[in-house]
Amino acid sequence: MARDDDVIIIGAGIGGLTLALALREAGVAFRIYEAAPELKPLGVGLNLLPHAVKELTALGLQRALLAKGIETGEYCFYTRHGQLIYREPRGRSAGYDWPQISIHRGDLHGALLEAAQARLGRHAVVLGHKCVGLEQDAASVTVRFVDPQGEALPPARGAVAVACDGVHSVARRQYHPAEAVPRYEGTTQYRGTTRWRPFLTGASMAYLGTYETGKLIIYPIRNAIDADGRQLINWVIEVSRPNDRLLRDWNRRSRVEEFIAGFEHCRYDWLDIPAVLRAADAVYEYPMVDQDPLPFWTADRVTLLGDAAHPMMPRGSNGAAQAIIDATTLAGLLAAGPDRPAALKAYEAQRLQATANVVLANRGIPPDAIIRVVEERTGGKPFARIEDVISRDELVQWQERYRKVAGFAAEDLNARGARP
Repeated sequence: MARDDDVIIIGAGIGGLTLALALREAGVAFRIYEAAPELKPLGVGLNLLPHAVKELTALGLQRALLAKGIETGEYCFYTRHGQLIYREPRGRSAGYDWPQISIHRGDLHGALLEAAQARLGRHAVVLGHKCVGLEQDAASVTVRFVDPQGEALPPARGAVAVACDGVHSVARRQYHPAEAVPRYEGTTQYRGTTRWRPFLTGASMAYLGTYETGKLIIYPIRNAIDADGRQLINWVIEVSRPNDRLLRDWNRRSRVEEFIAGFEHCRYDWLDIPAVLRAADAVYEYPMVDQDPLPFWTADRVTLLGDAAHPMMPRGSNGAAQAIIDATTLAGLLAAGPDRPAALKAYEAQRLQATANVVLANRGIPPDAIIRVVEERTGGKPFARIEDVISRDELVQWQERYRKVAGFAAEDLNARGARP
């Protein structure tokens, strides 16, 4: 059983491990428990935007992440005809003090776990402990666990508990038993990775088309994976379709035949997209769902973090980023004074509305929505000059609006400087 002054972290995903590392740096005692009996490199690619990299840099992780991933240099937006709408620099190429990093989720999680084990010991994470409920009294919180076979394990007691247990959070269900069911956007996402030659600059992220006819996001996440200099290319397809299987499981397998028909024509001088899709190592399916923002995260000595607090659609590269910022924000507040419940409430006050804004922005103004604007104005036909369809000022303003909402506008982020 943990000490009564410990912070109990439930879940050793990206948010939970970041919180553990940040608490260790701040000198706050904690224990971290994970439901899985073994931590494996799951998932496909994701992007760490500069505001997330800023936080991880303060934890001493930037070099390790750059060694595993790719520093993103630009975003490119194309119509389904392959016509370039807009290109903009990203990360340090765009004047940020921190890079943007495209990386395999397993590599990010692995870097966090390696740092935790190096700094806290090989047994820093207590595995095989699935949270099944929480109880509180005036002085402490008790977290109850079962093992992978469902047998009861000794509980953990601490000053506060932080639920980092994802979209299926037990703590969220306990304190919000009547919350709304997941909201389906009407589109399904397919994800995969392919070993392929570098395209465009070799550090480009390309957006193509809209979900009505098939939307693609594609970018590299590992460099020089073989003697031929190929990269590991991450790609995401989003298509509009009914879906009565709203199972939020990132590891659910699918087939390229489910969506390839909408991309057969996408053979361009910069990339043969159907060939890349067909050469995938594996394909995964995920419904585009989120949940309306919660009215509160904190119930006395328990709070929520990351996907447990604010499940959002995987658009705009913000899911992992917001969990990381949640974690470092909370760690700083817990280190600021002995009143642990007050720190949880202060954390909620700083982060609840900020993340709610991102959840809603991912519904209405994600970065690639400019492609739909162009499609609507052209009636889906090729254009002669993009300037006749949309001005550069409007393109720039569209991107800047999302950056402002999501909290990573360059001038704002750079002005705030590095976290102490």
